[in-house]
Amino acid sequence: MPSGPVPHTTSSASDGTAGCRLLLIRHAKAVPKGEGIEDVERPLNERGRADAPRAGRWLAESGYKPDLALCSPARRTRQTWQLLVPSLPDPPDAVYDDRLYNGVPNALVTVVTERGAGLGCVALIGHNPAIHALASALCGSGPPELLEEIRAGFPKSGVVVVDLPGGWDAMTPGSGHLTAFWSPRR
Repeated sequence: MPSGPVPHTTSSASDGTAGCRLLLIRHAKAVPKGEGIEDVERPLNERGRADAPRAGRWLAESGYKPDLALCSPARRTRQTWQLLVPSLPDPPDAVYDDRLYNGVPNALVTVVTERGAGLGCVALIGHNPAIHALASALCGSGPPELLEEIRAGFPKSGVVVVDLPGGWDAMTPGSGHLTAFWSPRR
């Protein structure tokens, strides 16, 4: 895993066809289901409120700078994003898209390709199992030990950095390179 910024060339082309980077972020730990709160309204618990800022610090220290954040409208994903933003030197705008809540991997890809056009780096803050399935499917290359870790699971507050040499429109299974993986428990 890189300790500093990872060199990466992004495209300024408006068609989004070259050199894109996707930051997949799983929401931080939330209160358990079934505590009289609708799933979409579950807030972060104490551990989640501590881990989310750590994810933001890791992104900033590693030099990852999203141009846009795509976030599920669920309370726990919104709180995760809001708690990691203060660590980012130049935080991007966030778009809350209903398709990211309980969405399947194909829905996540659709949102990224629609909203990411012309951008070099997009952060997606979402939920398991879709975000884990997307990370596992996209990462066709990368350090074998990181690929193995990602396929084994995507922990809460985890961040997976995927480079997509063919751009957003070429985001297909195996098309991404796993550049980095961070979680609070690694």
